[in-house]
Amino acid sequence: MKFEKDIENLAKQLKKTVVFPEASVSDYIVEAAKYLTKHKLANVIILGDESSLVLRYKNLKNITIINPKTSDIADELAKIYFEKRKHKGITLEDAYTEILDPICFGALLVFGGIADCMVAGVETPTKKVIKRCLEVLKASQSNFVSSCMVISGKNSTMKREKVLFLSDCALNISPDKNQIKNIALQTALTAKCLNVEPKIALLSYSTNGSAAGESAEKMKAVAADLKQDLDLLVEGEMQLDAAVCPRILKKKFRGSRIKNQANVLIFPDLQSGNIAYKAIEYFGHLNAYGPILQGLSKPVADLSRGASVKEIIQTTLITCVLCE
Repeated sequence: MKFEKDIENLAKQLKKTVVFPEASVSDYIVEAAKYLTKHKLANVIILGDESSLVLRYKNLKNITIINPKTSDIADELAKIYFEKRKHKGITLEDAYTEILDPICFGALLVFGGIADCMVAGVETPTKKVIKRCLEVLKASQSNFVSSCMVISGKNSTMKREKVLFLSDCALNISPDKNQIKNIALQTALTAKCLNVEPKIALLSYSTNGSAAGESAEKMKAVAADLKQDLDLLVEGEMQLDAAVCPRILKKKFRGSRIKNQANVLIFPDLQSGNIAYKAIEYFGHLNAYGPILQGLSKPVADLSRGASVKEIIQTTLITCVLCE
């Protein structure tokens, strides 16, 4: 696939450093780490006990292994964590305990510049990954963080390869109008960083006023607000078929700013977004990478716990490219 190959080439040029906190509990993570290292796509740090990892996986050549329990930078990271959390009543002693959590330790490596990004979540619930990231990698410009799934591939419906960005599919349960606007802007920026010009559709069960209801009105209002930015190509509210099929768009939404397929699909709530991306992946036989966390000070991906080795690798490459 061209998109995957383009991302791979970009990542290889950038050669960023990624930390995988879950190597000691996931064979898939170690396989992905070995592939990335062998093909010189990224510098890799894995967390865990070096003796146990080498005994189990044999050849881990050129992969950096850090054990949070014995690392010579643990003192420094504990002090950083303490400074960040002391307003919450955390003591320095507490900090030494907290950083033993691999997700926390990995986030601190990213904060300290030892790693450029982190990829986690294949064995850890989203709630915990997000918690640690918010503790250590505060939102860069606001207190708002969202997520994005990157969908690519082609099938019997999509004859040519397509790249889609779906948000929010993993984090914000019932976002209000302002939060939906932030999700759309963050996802458009993610698309641009991956060399895709965003065409944004605010999704609903209604297309251009065809049905009433609070959710439809919310998405229509967000679209109207975003249209004030003349540099953005955005439309809504609209149903999914109108957003992705030019023939249906022409019939349902005459005069739409988007003349062909939208590639940034913004959902009204987490339930619809999460169900849609999994349906697209499993029934549509397309590739789904992410979730990519948006709005943090440094790039982080929170993998689905069903992620394959291929999905881990490609999500990592996307995350590395977003470091720029």
